[in-house]
Amino acid sequence: MKMARSSFPAVVCALLLAALAGGAAAQQGVGSIITRSVFDNMLKQRNNAACPAKGFYTYEAFIAAARAFPSFGNTGDLATRKRELAAFFGQTSHETTGMNGGTRGAADQFQWGYCFKEEQSKTDPPFYGRGPIQLTHRYNYEAAGKALGKNLVGNPNLVSTDPVVAFKTAIWFWMTAQAPKPSSHAVITGRWKPTAADRAAGRSPAGYGVITNIINGGVECGMGPNDSGASRIGFYKRYCDMLRVGYGSNIDCYRQRKFG
Repeated sequence: MKMARSSFPAVVCALLLAALAGGAAAQQGVGSIITRSVFDNMLKQRNNAACPAKGFYTYEAFIAAARAFPSFGNTGDLATRKRELAAFFGQTSHETTGMNGGTRGAADQFQWGYCFKEEQSKTDPPFYGRGPIQLTHRYNYEAAGKALGKNLVGNPNLVSTDPVVAFKTAIWFWMTAQAPKPSSHAVITGRWKPTAADRAAGRSPAGYGVITNIINGGVECGMGPNDSGASRIGFYKRYCDMLRVGYGSNIDCYRQRKFG
């Protein structure tokens, strides 16, 4: 069908305005849940002089990175969006925590997320853990770099020197399925449908524990309770409480078999 010439600009303008409004609303959603004050209260010790990452993880960098992933923290109802953000910060806080163990009982233990920006025991140089999710291994740097338009294989230190890139790699990992694993985003928002094999392996119903399985199931799942699991859960519960949202079910992976 041929469009009337006079209507073309109006239609294009309307579509552009709708797209812009949708993008602005999506980003307002993340920023309205994780405000600057919430971010600062969640990560109380990130700028402590004892933290090697002091001054690196900023609120502005987080919001800029989130802008590249419109569905992140903006899928489902308000409770689902809050739970996803609590889960994201729970997992990444554990990965970067300035305190060891999950059962030490220190009152402020779960205020020490985002203390590190690099893995302390470098397991796979030069592709050792960096950034909030502690991106590790060449294949992850290659895939993340391709998705973000950055040469992370040639310059992996970008993940520990550019805070926006650091947050983007973490959100990319969160949003991206790597078969046979679903994405953490799909799990926490209820978009993932467990198979019969998943159910038999204890990876059902979907919950925070399945995300732990995605991130480090080969080392942490199918055993416990243990300090690592308690640490991940402790951060998550603290953030859920701050955001006034329930934890959901299946929050540990102690009785889950790893994917694959």
